[in-house]
Amino acid sequence: MTDFLQTPLQFLKGVGPRKAADLKRAGLHTVEDLFYRLPFRYEDRSRMQPIASLRPGTKAAVLGEIKSARLSITRRRGFKIFNAVVSDASGAIRCTWMNQAFLADILQPHLQVVIFGDVKLDSTGLHFLNPEYELVTEDLTGVHTGRIVPFYEKTGTVTPNMQRKLVRSALDRLPAAIPDILPPALRARLELVPRRQAIEVSHFPPNEASIEALNAFRTPAQRRLIFEEFFLFQIGYAWRRHAAGTELKPLVPVVDDRIRAAAATILPFKLTPGQRQAIREIVEDMQRPQPMHRLLQGDVGAGKTIVALLAALVAMENGLQVAFMAPTEILAAQHYATIVRLLAASRFRVDLLTGSTPGLQKHTVTAHIERGTSHLIVGTHALVQEGVRFHSLGLVIIDEQHRFGVVQRAALRAKGLRPDVLLMTATPIPRTLALTDYSELDISKITDMPPGRRPVRTLVKPESRRDEVYQLVRDQLDAGRQAYVIYPLVEESEKIDLKSATEMADHLQQEVFPAYRVALLHGRMKTDAKERIMHAFATGQIHILVSTTVVEVGVDVPNASVMIVEHAERFGLSQLHQLRGRVGRGPWESVCVLLYQAPWTDDARERLKALAETTDGFAIAERDLELRGPGDFFGTRQSGLPKLRSGDLVRDRGIMEEAHREARRVVVEHGLTPELRHFVDERWQQQFGLIEVG
Repeated sequence: MTDFLQTPLQFLKGVGPRKAADLKRAGLHTVEDLFYRLPFRYEDRSRMQPIASLRPGTKAAVLGEIKSARLSITRRRGFKIFNAVVSDASGAIRCTWMNQAFLADILQPHLQVVIFGDVKLDSTGLHFLNPEYELVTEDLTGVHTGRIVPFYEKTGTVTPNMQRKLVRSALDRLPAAIPDILPPALRARLELVPRRQAIEVSHFPPNEASIEALNAFRTPAQRRLIFEEFFLFQIGYAWRRHAAGTELKPLVPVVDDRIRAAAATILPFKLTPGQRQAIREIVEDMQRPQPMHRLLQGDVGAGKTIVALLAALVAMENGLQVAFMAPTEILAAQHYATIVRLLAASRFRVDLLTGSTPGLQKHTVTAHIERGTSHLIVGTHALVQEGVRFHSLGLVIIDEQHRFGVVQRAALRAKGLRPDVLLMTATPIPRTLALTDYSELDISKITDMPPGRRPVRTLVKPESRRDEVYQLVRDQLDAGRQAYVIYPLVEESEKIDLKSATEMADHLQQEVFPAYRVALLHGRMKTDAKERIMHAFATGQIHILVSTTVVEVGVDVPNASVMIVEHAERFGLSQLHQLRGRVGRGPWESVCVLLYQAPWTDDARERLKALAETTDGFAIAERDLELRGPGDFFGTRQSGLPKLRSGDLVRDRGIMEEAHREARRVVVEHGLTPELRHFVDERWQQQFGLIEVG
C-alpha cells in the first residue's frame, strides 16, 4: 500500500486543481510530501476553561453553547461584523468576527462550539476577537480545537486550517501497516519510533505530549522523521563515495626520504601544527589506491597554498602533473608568482594559462602540457577548455572552489586518469553545511594562524564618528602604512552604488587625504586597468585603495594595516570576515572599522557585534548560519543544498551529523538494502532537488 503515500494530492478529497497547484508550488506533490512537511508550531488547546475564569491578555479555549448570533452591517461599505454570545455553566462571553459574514450560516444558536483565541478587554467587558472555532461533534476530538493543534505555513490559497483538515483526512486513509525504508537493524540500534506512528503523532500529538518538546522539534516522533530525511539524503552521498572508492588510480604516489628532503628545501618557514596535520591527512589520502576527494578549509592567511604546494610536490616527484585552478586571473597570477618563487630551486617547470594568455604563448604552454614537460599548471577555467590535454594529470587543486560551477570542477577532473582532487576554500563552512554540499568529501581544517600574525582589532562606529575614523587612518598613513576603503555594491542598485563609490574616492583625494594617492577599483574596469591599480597598490605607489569588489582584493599587501568598510550593515557576516582578512598580513597591529548608518536592523547589529567579538572564522561561520539561514549563507550559486521537508539545517545540525555517520556505517558494513538501492537510483536526486556532480 505504498501507493497511497505516492498518491498525487489532487486526488485527495477537498483538493481541487487550484489548491493542488498551490501545494505543488510549495513542493508538495504527493501524500508523502504532505506528511513529511511538519507543522512549524503547536498550540495547546486541549484544556477547556470555565468562562468565569478567563483573564484578559491570555489565550484560552472554552466549550459552550451559542446563546445568540447576529450579523451587523457597519457604515463602511461592505464591512460586516458577526457577533455571537457563548455560555457555559459559569458564565457567558461575547465573540466578535470582523468581515466574516459567512459565519452567520455556520454558528447558529443552540449549537455546541469550542472557541479558542486571545481574550481581550474593552469598555464593554471581556470578549474574544476573531477566535478560532470548531462545532462540537459527539466525540469532542476536534481537528482545530480541544487538543494540541498543529500549525502549518500558509501555501497560496491553502490556509493552515485547510492543511490541518487535509492531513487529518489523509491520515484516516493511511493503512495501519506501511513499509519502512530504514533498515531494521538501524531502527533497532537507534530505538526509532515506527514510521506510521511517527507520522500520526508528529501531526496530531496526544494531549499529554510536552508542548515545549513539540515546539523544539525534539519529540521521538519528530526526531524519527527528521532523521529519516537526513539519512536518505546522506545515503546517496555515502553510496556515491563508496562506488567511487571502487575505482583505482593507475599510479599511486609513494613518499620516501628523497621526497621529504625535497619538501624541506622549498619550505620558507616552519609549518604550524594545523598545517602539519592537514598535509599529513592529504598525503595519507594520496597514497591510497582510491582517488582522493578532500576539502581544505582555512581562514584567509592560514597558509593553505603552502599545504597545497607540498601535496603538488609529492605528485610531481612521482611523475604526475598537477593542475592548480583559481577563480580569477588576478588570483591565478598571484598563485603563479608565489609557486614559481618557492619552486625556483626545484627541477619542475611551472606554467600559467588564463583566458588572456597570448596566442603564441598559449600554443607553447599547451604543447608542454600535452608532452608532460610542464609539471605544474596554474590557471583559470581556461584549464578546462577542449584544447588543453594533459600527459599524466594526477592531482587537481581548485582554489576558492565554491566560485566554480559543478560542471567546471567535473570537467577538470575528467582530464586526468582518476586524479586526486583537493578543493580549497577560505570561506569557513559551518559543519552542517559541509555535511550537505560536500558530503562525499573528507575535510581538513587549518584552524591556527602562521606565527607573527596578529589578530585584527575590529571597531564598530556610527556614521557620525567619521572624522575620528579618518584621523585613525591618517595616523596609519603617516606611519608609512596603507589603507583599504570598501564600498558595498548591491546588484539592485549597482549604478547608484558605483556613483557613490566614485564620489567617495574623489572626496577622499581632494578634501580628506590630499597629501596621499587615492585610487578606485571596481568590477566593471578592464582587466589590465585592474592589474595596474593592484600592482601600484602592492608596490606602495597608491596609499588608499577604494574598492567596490570583494574578490579582486585578493591581493596580498602586508603593508596595508587599516580598512574602513562603508555601510557595513549591508554586508553578510562571512563577507565582512573575508574582507577583514585583507589587513593584518604584516607585523603591525591592524584595524578594521565597520561604519554603519542608522537606523540599522537588529540583525545588522547582531552581525557587527559578532564580528567585533571574535576573529575565529569557523565561529563566525556558525553564527552567520544562525543569523541568515543556509540559503543566504551560500547564495544562489550552490547546487548542493537539499530541498528539505522535515529537517532544518540550523536547528537539527546534531541529527544531520548522526545521519551522516550512520549512512557511511550502513554502506560500509552492510551495503544498501534493495529498498534503499531503489530509492538512491530512482528518487534521490529528484527528492532533494540536486544536480548530479559528474
